[in-house]
Amino acid sequence: MKKVLIIVNVGKEESNLLANEISSYLEERDYSVELFSFDGFCKNKVFKGYDFVVTLGGDGTVLYAARNCVDNNIPIFPINLGQFGFMAPIQPNAWKEYMEAYLAGKSYFQERSLLKATLIRGEKTICKNLSLNDIVINSKESSATVFLFVRYDNQLLCRLKADGVIVSSPTGSTAYSASAGGPIVDPTMDAFVMTPLNSFSLSSRPIVLNAEGTLEIHLQPCRTKSVNLTVDGQPPISLQTGDIIRIVKNDRKIKLLFCDEEKFYNSLRSKLNWRGEPYA
Repeated sequence: MKKVLIIVNVGKEESNLLANEISSYLEERDYSVELFSFDGFCKNKVFKGYDFVVTLGGDGTVLYAARNCVDNNIPIFPINLGQFGFMAPIQPNAWKEYMEAYLAGKSYFQERSLLKATLIRGEKTICKNLSLNDIVINSKESSATVFLFVRYDNQLLCRLKADGVIVSSPTGSTAYSASAGGPIVDPTMDAFVMTPLNSFSLSSRPIVLNAEGTLEIHLQPCRTKSVNLTVDGQPPISLQTGDIIRIVKNDRKIKLLFCDEEKFYNSLRSKLNWRGEPYA
């Protein structure tokens, strides 16, 4: 029997009702269904043994699912109960139409790249984290700068004095990075987008790098003693002077069902008002 996991964002009032509707629909078609309650703070739990995963929430719910589905190549069926829905394009009133197409083998999906961040302290690996959106290094204190050496493929890229830096995937280029002035990148590309946060130098600008390389960020001595590493909005990790954050493209990509270029560019126009011309 085929198995489906439904990730229910418990912070959304309509999520439980919709989960029951989808469960009944799938069980009538001989699918075994399990529910997983997601409150935004759940620890990562690698999912396996499922044919696909349904997410009921916003983009944050999709981020959680992606980190935990990618290793086992489980596709995600993302239903949007949030505000933007860049990664969750299926609206609640249309889920059945899309589900019927998927079960009939008539669906399409996009593969999206994830970033892998490894925190190295001395010669010891402290942790590894996957990111579908972004990796942020910044001070815990407001109006406090950090000092970073950034290397790409063992070559010094820049010495950066700033409030911090964002390294995003193409998928994450429309999130925090865009708010900080970074470029919007087609989500099907393989790239790193590095965006400084309030750099001390006017010459520091966002840069797009080939994701086949290795990006390393070295935390240098500075007045700020409290520096965080945050991956996809998960609980921050405290950094120490001398720490290295090594970022590479993850070996596997995640499959997002019913995501395509048309929906992405429609979302840019309708949700971010990206139009290229004045409008009333």
